[in-house]
Amino acid sequence: MVSIVRVHLPSEIPIVGCEITPYVLLRRPDGSATTDDALESAPVDGCFLRYKWIRIQSDKKVPVCSIHPTEAATLQCLGCLKVKIPVTKSYHCSAKCFADTWQHHRVLHERAANTENGTEEDGSGDHLFGRLPTQSPSTNGPVPIVNPDKNSGETWYEVGRSKTYTPTSDDIGHVLRFECVVVDVDTRIPVGAVSSILTSRVIPAPTPTPRRMIPVVPGGSGAEAIQGGFDMDGRNASVTSMGTFTVLSYNILADTYATNDVYSYCPSWALSWTYRRQNLLREIVGYHADIICLQEVQSNHYEEFFAPELDKHGYQALYKKRTSEYLQIYPGNPNNIDGCATFFRRDRFTHVKKYEVEFNKAAQSLTDAVITAGQKKAALNRLIKDNIALIAVLEAKFGGSPSPDNSGKRQLLCVANTHVNVQQELKDVKLWQVHTLLKGLEKIAVSADIPMLVCGDFNSVPGSAPHTLLALGKIDQMHPDLSIDPLGILRPINKLNHQLCLVSAYSSFARIGGGSYELEQQRRRTDPQTNEPLFTNCTRDFIGTHDYIFYTADSLTVQSLLELVDEESLRKDTALPSPEWSSDHIALLAEFRCKPKLKH
Repeated sequence: MVSIVRVHLPSEIPIVGCEITPYVLLRRPDGSATTDDALESAPVDGCFLRYKWIRIQSDKKVPVCSIHPTEAATLQCLGCLKVKIPVTKSYHCSAKCFADTWQHHRVLHERAANTENGTEEDGSGDHLFGRLPTQSPSTNGPVPIVNPDKNSGETWYEVGRSKTYTPTSDDIGHVLRFECVVVDVDTRIPVGAVSSILTSRVIPAPTPTPRRMIPVVPGGSGAEAIQGGFDMDGRNASVTSMGTFTVLSYNILADTYATNDVYSYCPSWALSWTYRRQNLLREIVGYHADIICLQEVQSNHYEEFFAPELDKHGYQALYKKRTSEYLQIYPGNPNNIDGCATFFRRDRFTHVKKYEVEFNKAAQSLTDAVITAGQKKAALNRLIKDNIALIAVLEAKFGGSPSPDNSGKRQLLCVANTHVNVQQELKDVKLWQVHTLLKGLEKIAVSADIPMLVCGDFNSVPGSAPHTLLALGKIDQMHPDLSIDPLGILRPINKLNHQLCLVSAYSSFARIGGGSYELEQQRRRTDPQTNEPLFTNCTRDFIGTHDYIFYTADSLTVQSLLELVDEESLRKDTALPSPEWSSDHIALLAEFRCKPKLKH
């Protein structure tokens, strides 16, 4: 007879909106063990498993802190209730917690108040919170079931009958109980004892401070940009005007790299893929970008999660997995190999052509051409790192310019999405990969008069040789990075150039003179030497910029940019990833407009 050996949970803390699928280990009659599900439609040795999820509500519901969700709340922000912010965001565990986060919390008030045509709250925040009264459990929802312990002061509600359950806002502050029992497929009678396990109290999904779109040109996107940006509730989303489009670039941190050893400062429940994937999806969808360039997307996560989920939101998907000649650390598990995924809104663009750049193939061609036979093996060992680039040519379904001169003409757009080699000591390899990509893009530019975007994680800081080549089109022969070239692949130096007129979108914050208070605030978050963000990657071991959105300035103009994250908003006691932000990188988002084509 089939029996249940063990039941355990993938994460110790359940979060609203993040599905829970317990692990159930079964023992077959022959003594073998399996974790395969035993469904009624596909029984195992004449048996199937029956599941039940129960919400255990105490007579006294325990609200949890919106900032520190593992702590019970003692204060509630009354201002949140006044402007109808979801009640779960109003709770705080202490007066200090509320005071420390007030500058970021008030953004929620301002956003909600403006949505309701209200007025901003007083900036002090002193009068906006009160002590929480004892709360009684809600009388709405599932019908209570029998609690075996009638004297426990708890009410049990059945909330699910499948193996997987997704906590809802009604579950916040309550413990969940998972039960499973082996059932005979013929008699439908349970055999053996019921196995069960309890979760911790359900917590709301932590929400980061909303990020706004900041105009960088007069009359850019106006009020919509100032009030827009990422909002977990879907309000105040970035809205593009006719003739403009938005592009998102984001390294989402592949699950295979998100280990507790590397990111020990992040709670394990917030590092689990079941939590991170939902949090990342909410963030990505919340930006409402027309084009999305993601890096570090595992092939199984692309096929099973991101492609189908973003399809529901109107996106068509393209994907290129990293090659696997170098990645020998994943034998037998190709799903762990990550790659680049590009998504675009079907109502805004159509797919014209796809190019795949495999730097391994380029390395083989290079060594065949310029490396002597005795050095080939060493050269390939240095150059073959499995990095790739995905290039998509799209056709816009909207006008590139309000000028009638462009009427009837196709508006094409070339979008490159790449993830350059991470090893910091291989400066020559990074530069060679970027140069190889740029030469490929130049060939496309020659064949068509087409605006270009080059997005991704370049694993290169501002001022490095790869960044300099991208931004300036050439490299000074005295650049210190050029001293590392054991294979001689960077010589002659004058070949390291391109003619694409690329400019970094986020350098617009520093390059544009004058402007609003919001624009000045963004300038303080950029490096005055390079005009790039102070950081796009923030861990305990590294804080700096590796991510960029480059555009061809002769054919595109930047209209607005998603505001940069300041270190204070990441909190003094943490780095990325965190419960609020599920990658070690931050997302970059830029709004562009196509320039009118000049008559010759």
